Amino acid sequence: MTKSMSEGQRAYEQKRAAKAGMSLEKWLDNREKDKRAAAKVAKPVPAPARPKPPGLLSRLIEKARKPL
Repeated sequence: MTKSMSEGQRAYEQKRAAKAGMSLEKWLDNREKDKRAAAKVAKPVPAPARPKPPGLLSRLIEKARKPL
């Protein structure tokens, strides 16, 4: 990940890591773990599927079963 960052980004992250009392590598690893944990928690829960309305054949069979 450090190779994909520009020099400015690297310097900024270095300052943040120094404030937290960590090395840059440890700081970046920590951030990745936090991102993964947040992604797991933030996964949207799918809505329950609505039942399909009965089709034409099902409706005709139901009508045929009803007494007159």
